[in-house]
Amino acid sequence: MSSSITLYKTNRISGVVSNLPSSKSISNRAIIIKALAGKASQLLNLSDANDTQLMLKLIESTNPVLDVEDAGTTMRFLTAFKSVTGMPCVITGTERMKQRPIKILVDALRTIGAQIEYPEQDGYPPVKIQGFSGQKTREVTIRGDVSSQYISALMMIAPTLPQGLLIRFVGKVTSRPYLEMTAALMRQFGAFVDFSDAGINIPHQNYRPTTITVESDWSAASYWFSFAALADQAEITLPKITLESLQGDRVIVDIMKQLGVHAELKGTDLLLNKISHATEISWDFTDCPDLAQTVAVVCAAKGIIGKFTGLESLRIKETDRIKALQTELAKIGATFEDQAGKWVLTPGSAEIKNGILFNTYLDHRMAMAFAPLAALADVVIEDPAVTRKSYPKFWDDVRLTGIKTKLS
Repeated sequence: MSSSITLYKTNRISGVVSNLPSSKSISNRAIIIKALAGKASQLLNLSDANDTQLMLKLIESTNPVLDVEDAGTTMRFLTAFKSVTGMPCVITGTERMKQRPIKILVDALRTIGAQIEYPEQDGYPPVKIQGFSGQKTREVTIRGDVSSQYISALMMIAPTLPQGLLIRFVGKVTSRPYLEMTAALMRQFGAFVDFSDAGINIPHQNYRPTTITVESDWSAASYWFSFAALADQAEITLPKITLESLQGDRVIVDIMKQLGVHAELKGTDLLLNKISHATEISWDFTDCPDLAQTVAVVCAAKGIIGKFTGLESLRIKETDRIKALQTELAKIGATFEDQAGKWVLTPGSAEIKNGILFNTYLDHRMAMAFAPLAALADVVIEDPAVTRKSYPKFWDDVRLTGIKTKLS
C-alpha cells in the first residue's frame, strides 16, 4: 500500500467529477431503518464508502464479535440496533475507536432497558451487548451538544420500542441537520416523528417498507469547491447533486460563495466557477462540523481571516481535528487559535513551497481537505488510502480533473 501521494501543481482545474459518492450519512441511516422495517424495502444508489459497506456487512452478521474498524457512525448505530434486536455480541474497532466516547449513548440505552457492559475501559468501546430486558421507561434525557449520532441512533430504534420514546434535550443542540435528516428518512419509512426544540417524541409504530434512492454526498462535494477556490481557473462539474438536500453540508454553497466560488445548477449538474472573495469570514459550524477542515485550508491558502465557532465535536472525530489542523496549517504559515471562545485562523504571508508533506492522522477528511493545495504548489499527502472511508475514488477524480499524481 502506498505511503504517500504527490499531487503536482495544476492551476487550471476542469472536468466532470465522475465518481462523486452517494451520501454516507443517508446510506447508513437507511440501512438501519430498512433492517427494522423488513427486507421488502429497496435502497438504491447506496454509498460505496467503507463505512457503508461495513454497515451492510455487520448489520446481518451473527458473529459474536463485530469489528467496525474506524467507522464511528457504524459503532453508534449498531450499538443501538443490536441492543434492541436480541443479538448478543461484542462491538469493537480500531485503537482510535476505543478512544472515542460512547458512554452517553450506552447510558441512555441502559435506561431504556438494554444490558450493556464495557469489556475494557468504562465509557468507551468495545461494548458487550447481552440483550434487552424489556422497556423500563419511555423517556430519556440527553445533552444536545454531543454527537448527533447518539441521538439519531436512539431515534431510529424508537418506533420498535413497546412504549416508543421521548428524547429530551439538555442545552444547545448541535448538528441539528443530521437529526432532521434522520427524522426525514424515518418519515419516508412511514414513521411519525414529532421534533421540537425541547426534544423528539416518537410513539410505538411499525415502519413501512419503501424504496429510497440515495443522493450524492455534499461532504464529498465540498472538496471540489476547494479546488475551484484555489485554482487560477476552474470549470468543475458535479453530477447528480441536488440543492434541495437532506444534508446539512449543502451550506458549503453559501460558505464558498464568500470564498470565491459560484455554484450554478443546470439540470442535475452543479457547475463551479470562480468569483471574487471576501477578506474575512465568520461561520458557525455547529450544524456542519465536517466542513471545518475544508474551509480552514481554503482560508489559509487564500489569505482570508477565518473566525469559526461550533467546533466542539472536532475533538472526538477520527482524530483530534483541532490539533491536527493547527499542526498542518502551520506548515503553510497559518495559525489556528482559540481566542475568547472563537477559533481564529490567521493566514501566513509567504508563498506555499513545493513538496510539503501533509500528515493525515488516519483521517479521511484531513487528506481531502489539504489535497486542493495542489492548485498552488506540488504537495504530498500521507496515506492516500485513508479516503476509502468516505470517498474511495477520490484520487481517480483528482486525476480526471487534470492533476498529475505519483504514488510512493
